[in-house]
Amino acid sequence: MSWGYRIVWFLTWPFVSLVFPRKTSGREHVPGPGAALICANHSSMADPFLITYSMGAKCQIHYMAKAELFRIPVLGSLLRGIGMFPVDRQGGGAAAVKGAMKFLKAGGKVGIFPEGTRIHSEEESEAKTGAVRLAARFEVPVVPVYVPRKKRLFRRNHIAIGEPYFVELERRPSPEEVEAAANLLMEKIWALGAVDR
Repeated sequence: MSWGYRIVWFLTWPFVSLVFPRKTSGREHVPGPGAALICANHSSMADPFLITYSMGAKCQIHYMAKAELFRIPVLGSLLRGIGMFPVDRQGGGAAAVKGAMKFLKAGGKVGIFPEGTRIHSEEESEAKTGAVRLAARFEVPVVPVYVPRKKRLFRRNHIAIGEPYFVELERRPSPEEVEAAANLLMEKIWALGAVDR
């Protein structure tokens, strides 16, 4: 775990905990040392913070962020210092996949939002297939996480962490097989949030 990550974690924890208090269930499912994909639904910029603090200070999660942010002086260095990596949405996401692969190979934990973008509606949405492809390729566990779509300021928000599981795909899976695996991941995420609906 980098020093930059530790410093930012402890500096921002009091503020986030005050504005978005959390009630976390399933913390026993947080994986120990080793690579893993942390996959959650996504509705606001607060989600990475809520997930990270629910996992605990010892579980560093590497997230992707817009490439433009890394070009801003100081901010770019800060983002890299805490283990984030850039994604160029105009370039097809190859850099993001490469960044995720780098951390997974090194035994790190990568945070991915399978929906691909922020979804504000309470309706369930379809998942992109990148997360399950990565999980199957590197044979790393996927940890489903549910974050409420509507955050409640100064009131407890329920963050649910599910049991890790492995994605099994054929060496050359059909598009239908990959899509089914991606849908199963979202089903697991939504099942965790059933108590909030």
